[in-house]
Amino acid sequence: MLILHVLDHSIPLHSGYTFRSRAIFEHQRQRGWQTEHITSTKHADAAPDQPDEEDVDGLHFFRTPRYSTVLHRMPMVNQYAVIRDLERRLKEVVRQVKPDILHAHSPALNGVAAVRVGRAMGIPVAYEVRGFWEDAAVSHGTAREGDLRYRITRGLETWALKHADHCFCICEGLRQDIAARGIAKDKITVIPNAVDIANFQPVETVDEELRTALSLQGKHVVGFIGSYYYYEGLDLLLDAAKIMRASLPNLHVLLVGGGPAEQKLQQQADALGIADMTTFVGRVPQSKVSGYYSLIDVLAYPRQSMRITELVTPLKPLEAMAQKRLFVASDVGGHRELIVDGETGVLHRAGDAADLAAKMIALLQDAQRGAAIKEAGRRFVETERNWSASIANYDAPYHRMLA
Repeated sequence: MLILHVLDHSIPLHSGYTFRSRAIFEHQRQRGWQTEHITSTKHADAAPDQPDEEDVDGLHFFRTPRYSTVLHRMPMVNQYAVIRDLERRLKEVVRQVKPDILHAHSPALNGVAAVRVGRAMGIPVAYEVRGFWEDAAVSHGTAREGDLRYRITRGLETWALKHADHCFCICEGLRQDIAARGIAKDKITVIPNAVDIANFQPVETVDEELRTALSLQGKHVVGFIGSYYYYEGLDLLLDAAKIMRASLPNLHVLLVGGGPAEQKLQQQADALGIADMTTFVGRVPQSKVSGYYSLIDVLAYPRQSMRITELVTPLKPLEAMAQKRLFVASDVGGHRELIVDGETGVLHRAGDAADLAAKMIALLQDAQRGAAIKEAGRRFVETERNWSASIANYDAPYHRMLA
């Protein structure tokens, strides 16, 4: 069985999207399936010098060029241009590799192109939703819920879901929303987010050299590692840190990563008077991330409550569990679906800095409870949220599509 995956972007670019994609391909191949991969013109936004084809980490990728640069510069019309160019390139690749299944991944632009090509060339099509991109646009501030762009994107999403032969999604929240759009429940399969436990080993010793370099000896360290999007709620972490300082004078906040909210977070730390106890490390190579995890006593995932966070499960808590790290996360729907409060992690009331502060202090002061949570989290990813178990869920739907 040969599956041609249709993607927005891919490795060598780094994002949660590309890491999930690579895990899917690698574990599908371990099951004996063949995979090929094509990206839309969106990949060129971050990799403008892309070749027509390239091999990355043992995986072959076909790239889609912009056949008309004029259309890609026009608002709203540029979305049509992405579909049109991908459709044209996809037909070429289908003729070359002769796939058994077309498997398109978010956004809906990929789903629409794949459905059109699949129908024209007699190939079954799966469409996988990792998050509704109209909601992502709202969270990034590039659209407002209910505006024209939002309605168009939502309409394309629903069209792709209705016309695909099978629908996949990453969590129960998305499955329920898809079903509410009139998609039969037996046509929807959840492929849960997971971690490759071989790549995320428990971090049980502190990187002393790094701790010394950052002057964190003798500190209680709370923090975050990832992208600084506004919906991550990192402003709440800084508010909580100011509250915690009164009872934990040796507290330090360590923020590793970068993103759109970084400048505002730095300004907020100054305004709160906690800049002296807050370190913004910036982005670090993936190979060095575990060293920073080792320094943080309690990670914070204080996501804001909005559609994207209520519906979609993130990867970060799973990565923390795999590495036996403690964390406190907001009680939005995406977190509640992943985390058993007090067992595999700790939940706080979304938007409540005082509750976040109290929950982090409690973990910092109870080593025995923390050790039990670390063990339970690791067991959870080993038994339920590893990629081998997750990828097995593709098997039955794929074979039904082929039949």
